[in-house]
Formats: sequence, structure tokens, C-alpha cells
Amino acid sequence: MMMHFHRRLPSAIVLIVLVASIITTHVMSEGPSRYLPSRTKGSNSILLPKGALSEIRSVIESSSTAQSQPSSILSSSSSSIISSSTPLRGGATQTSAPTTSSSVPKPIRVAFQGEAGAYSEKSLRELLGPNVIAVPRPNFESCYRAVASKECDYALMPIENSLGGSIHENYDLMLRYDLTIVAEHDFRVRHCLLTKPGMDVTKIKYAISHSQALSQCDNYLRARGITPLATYDTAGSAKMISSALKGDAFGREMPEGCTPDNTAAIASDLAGLTFGLECKQEGIEDDDSNFTRFLLLGRKGVAQHLNKKTPCKTSLVFTLPNSAGALYKSLACFSLRDIDMSKIESRPMSAALLNYLRFKNAVTYSKQATSSQKYGKDLPRFRYLFYLDILSSELDEGVQNALHHLREQSDYCRVLGSYPAKSRLVGPVAEAVEALNVANAGKPSTGDLRLKKLPSDEDEARQLKIGLIGYGKFGNYLSQQLSQHNVRCIDTLDKSKEAEENNVEYYPNFDMTNFLQGLDVVIITVPMIELEETLESLPVDKLRNKLVVEVCPLNVYPKTVLTRMLPSEADILCTNPMFSP
Repeated sequence: MMMHFHRRLPSAIVLIVLVASIITTHVMSEGPSRYLPSRTKGSNSILLPKGALSEIRSVIESSSTAQSQPSSILSSSSSSIISSSTPLRGGATQTSAPTTSSSVPKPIRVAFQGEAGAYSEKSLRELLGPNVIAVPRPNFESCYRAVASKECDYALMPIENSLGGSIHENYDLMLRYDLTIVAEHDFRVRHCLLTKPGMDVTKIKYAISHSQALSQCDNYLRARGITPLATYDTAGSAKMISSALKGDAFGREMPEGCTPDNTAAIASDLAGLTFGLECKQEGIEDDDSNFTRFLLLGRKGVAQHLNKKTPCKTSLVFTLPNSAGALYKSLACFSLRDIDMSKIESRPMSAALLNYLRFKNAVTYSKQATSSQKYGKDLPRFRYLFYLDILSSELDEGVQNALHHLREQSDYCRVLGSYPAKSRLVGPVAEAVEALNVANAGKPSTGDLRLKKLPSDEDEARQLKIGLIGYGKFGNYLSQQLSQHNVRCIDTLDKSKEAEENNVEYYPNFDMTNFLQGLDVVIITVPMIELEETLESLPVDKLRNKLVVEVCPLNVYPKTVLTRMLPSEADILCTNPMFSP
């Protein structure tokens, strides 16, 4: 649980300052006698100088007009450059405002997990078309992080496979990040046998790919005497063979005994095109019912853009009390209102959410006589989350009533998204995609659009300079977790021995100025009762343009103290050690 406070002036404040400057200009032009505005007798209204009101009105109207007009660069939530009604996937239509031919749509960045040419990228192209920019990421969480940090507009994440089942990591990450589902896509997985150009199929001795892909092609490989060897990724296997042909270092990552002359990769046809390999055979999987369901995640939902004619889904997650019939009662909230359900699945609750519910229950039942009994009954050692998909919009009246009913039974309920079903796009997503398609209509294809790196990739590789003010048990723990960075500490007591054990540079308390010199992050780990006293002793001018993190177990008090005592140029991050480290 974290709160980030950026000290920035919103546009409304800028407008107020501008209006105030107009008033001041007119007042000053009337001379010193008109410096202060007068009031009518018996009224609280201010009499503005002549001409000021009309100028204020013109400023406000021009500001409103500028904000209402579509930008020349299309964002994921701005107006489309398509005129009239534009057909979307599945026959739905989206009406958008016309714009001039000079408008240039903003590129859409979509993150996916895997190497270029992975099945996730092919699914992305099927859903969003060839004109979006695909951004390959090394793991699932980096995709969520890219969207949350606004480096990417969307992320396409696999959530379940018809043969392999659910991808539990993505279920857990949807709870950790405040993203919402805006679309879904069912992708048909077709495995291809990829080799170097011109290779004889009979010379193939090894097949390299992800272990799941190899198991799905087991009968094909056995019939031809090909030995399967597992690697980290399907498209990554194609990249290995291509790199080996070019003599690149990555080609040496191939399993022992494998060479481009005796090895094939099992991957998508897009991977073959990406890495210059020849597709010897397509559809070599044993079962042709291999589908993967993908979810498109964004920062803003599209529930308000759904209509009665658009088939839609709503995904939610909730917990239940440890009582007989609790699941039956929760599902009755929907079945009694004739709301169809398409999927339900349970997952163990994360430690962070479990701690939150324990804290919530402790506060809720602290004044009750049987608090300890109910606390223990409601929160057993093993608790589960239930993920539910219903075939209705979140904004339908029946669904609203069902959710109100469910929240009466559950101590945690969250809607993960309300979105169109069966690969349809609506709202800002559809507008942005269609705008790109219109802008690129008739133009020669430049190949698949990809972005290899994001700006944050360099930041992650960079070693931060982190200072810990207070080196007690929690400060000691943090220094161990941050060992990949350059960590220093300062304390009122001599902690040099403890710091040396953790390879941390220790500063005595009187050397605070040198301690703060050059730091990127300052973490305050002193006890809560010492927070204000510690801040008073700091040279606050040295905290400008730094991130200051506090770890007090309260929310309001540390935020109030930090915002009052620190300079406006410092960023503040309030955390709660109860829910993390």
C-alpha cells in the first residue's frame, strides 16, 4: 500500500492564477484609489474593474475550447481522426468526431512478454493490427510496470490456455497493479517447425522450444525421431538458431550438441519471419484445440462505452468468510438475477492482502466483546480469492445490485474490468487503433513495428545511491534487500559494525551533510515518535530533487509532517511496513 505525492500545479490552478493576473492588471491601471475592489452594501459580491469580467470570460472560453478540441496528436483516450461511424470488430460501430488531414495519430505502445515474434506478439497483431508498436518485455511483471508507469499504453497478457490451464502469475499481478481489462482475445496456437533456409528435414536431430510447446508436439517429434530439448522461450529458440548462423554470442546459448545444421525450433510463423528462418511445416501440434485467452490491460476502463448490442464480460475478484454455504450464497447474488457466469476459479490469497484484511478486521471488531473469536474465525491460516467472469456489463442495473449484495457478504471485492467479449474493441482503444489504420492506409508496410527498449530499462540497470536514516532492525533488513545498489546509512548510535557486515557505508550522525551528498533516494527508518525530530535536524535544502521515503505504520501523520517540513522540490513516498517489505 503506497501513496505518491507529486507537487505539481494542476491546470485549474494555472487558470486561476491567470484570471487573478488579469484582475490585478485592471485594478492597477485604475490607479492607487482602485487598488482594492469594493463591495456593494449588504452584498458579498466583489465589483470587478470595468472590462475585467469580459476578459476573464474570454480566457475561460478560449481555455475550454482548446481543451475540447481534439489534439493533433492522438492519445489512447483522445478523439479519433475517423469521421462518421466506423465499424469495429464483431460488427459494432463507434462514432467519432472528424478531424483534419494534417492530424497525426499518436503511436500506441503495447507491451507483451517474450522475444520478438512470440505468440503473444502474434496475438497482439491479430487483435490490434499491424500499426501498433509492440514492446517485448522479459517477464510478466515488467509489462504491468510499463503500463503503470505510462511508458506503454496497454499490455497484452495471457491469462489461460485451453490445454495448460490458468496462468496464475498474471492473476496475482492484476491485484498488485491498478490496471483494468479493456478487451480480450482468444488466440489459436499453431506451432511451426523452423529451420535455417534450405535445410533438409531428414537431417533434423533436435527440436528446441519452451517445454510446454514441446509437450504439445510430442507425437509429431516421436514419429520422426527428433529429440526435444527445452529452452526458455519459443521465439527465443528461433533467435538462438538465427544468432548461431550469424556467429553472434547469443547463438552459443543453444543446448549442447545443437547446431543450426541439425536443430529446428518450434515457434510461431511470425518468429520465423522475424529471425529469417524457413517454416518447414505449420500446425505440428498434436491437438488442434489449443487456444490461449489474452487480456488487454490499460489504465482506464471502457465500461462506459459498452452498449446493449455489444456482448460483454465483467471480471471480478472477491473473498468470502469461512462459513458453510458462503460460496453458494455469493453465486446466488448473480444467478437469482439471471446473470450468466462463464468462469470461476480460486487462488490462494497473497500475504499483502491477507495482512490488510487482518488489520481491517482487527479495527472493525476491536470494540466487540467477541473480537478475538470472530477475528480468528474470519481469517483462518489459509484463505482464498475467487475470480469470477460474468456475461454482463458492470453498469447494468442487475449487475450493480448483485455487486452490492456480494459486498455485503465479502470483506474484499474488486472489479478487474468490464469489457467487450470476443475480440471486440470499443471506446478510446477502438478509436486509437482505427485512427492508426486510417493514417497508414495505402502506405507500404515497413515491417513489424517494435520497440526494443524502454527508457526505464537504463534506470533499472543503473545503480542507485540510497541513504538510510536510522539503522535499526528494519534499516538493517532494507540494506540487505537493496544490496544491488550503493547503500549508506546514518544513525545516532554507532552502527559501523552492523553496516560493515552488510557492506554498507556508515556515517556518524554529525556528518549529515556529507551523508546526503549525491543521494538519489533517502529512506527514513527511524521510530515514528522520532520522525518529526529527525526531520527538524536535517538540512532540508540538501533534499531537493530527491525521493524521500518513509516507513511509518501510519498514513496521515507522516504525510502531514513530510509535506510540511520538506521542500517542494522533493518527491515523497509514504509506505506501510505492515503490507510490505
